Amino acid sequence: MDSQAQASGNSVCSKIINNVNQVIVGKDKQIELLMVAILVGGHVLLEDVPGTGKTKTARALAQSLKLDFKRVQFTIDLLPSDLTGINYYDRSAEKFIFRPGPLFTNILLADEINRATARTQSSLLECMEEKQVTVDGETHVLPPPFLVIATQNPIESQGTFPLPEAQLDRFLMQLTMNYPTHDESIEILKRFATDDPLTTLPAVATPEEIFAMQQEAKKVFVADALYDYATRIVEETRNSSQIRVGASPRALLAYVAAAKALALLRGRTFVTPDDFKRLAIPVLAHRISVHAASSFAEDGAFTTQHDMAAKAIKAILDKVDCPTEDFSH
Repeated sequence: MDSQAQASGNSVCSKIINNVNQVIVGKDKQIELLMVAILVGGHVLLEDVPGTGKTKTARALAQSLKLDFKRVQFTIDLLPSDLTGINYYDRSAEKFIFRPGPLFTNILLADEINRATARTQSSLLECMEEKQVTVDGETHVLPPPFLVIATQNPIESQGTFPLPEAQLDRFLMQLTMNYPTHDESIEILKRFATDDPLTTLPAVATPEEIFAMQQEAKKVFVADALYDYATRIVEETRNSSQIRVGASPRALLAYVAAAKALALLRGRTFVTPDDFKRLAIPVLAHRISVHAASSFAEDGAFTTQHDMAAKAIKAILDKVDCPTEDFSH
């Protein structure tokens, strides 16, 4: 990969982050990881309490990239055909015609995904993995790039259907938006005092630029020592006594691909150990199942399964030896 492509990746990422920051306050890290997901062609699960900016972040990102955006509110009565589309009979044409559903977009926000039944959730598996939809035996390819950003509320379980492990494994990473700081809250109040900046947010990149960056991300160099490092981290999730189910081979592939994309966004032609450390929790924590051991829970604190998994991943990072040699070509 040449230095021009390297500088271009860093420049485009900076422009997008700065643009989204006109709407969203203090979420540079989350926006960077969303960009990683776009370059990898992966999907993101946002798990946080209502009102932390999940929908606005997804919409601002889509507008910044000049991509088509659709939002679907998942409910218990949502059907698979409500997502994929249907074949309907056109009397004037005397034939069945396919009417595409909201899946046919670039960025799909699946809001409160765990409120839909398992049948509807499973209808997302094909589109998330193969970027296509099959209706009545006919396959329809989704427009690239295609990204699912799903949200769920970690503190409300009434009327929800937890995502099965097979579907969680389809998400490249899981992120939390977190509450804003005191100063960020004041900035939010000032920014939205008279108008919503999202209504006038311009595009600062094109789908063509994103496609070019996706190709460049694949060319980022990974030293053999770092292939070994990433593999040992993933293998340790299968050997840890605190973890019931470890990360899959799909998780390892996603881990390395995400590290290459992050390196490109940070202006490098090679991956470093810090890339893997930064991505370990977002990419791996939601893919493992942790024993509900009290040693992972803070006394009196609300702790989710993902919180416990994150602590298990941190313990693994402390345990696995980190290589120290030169990682460039």
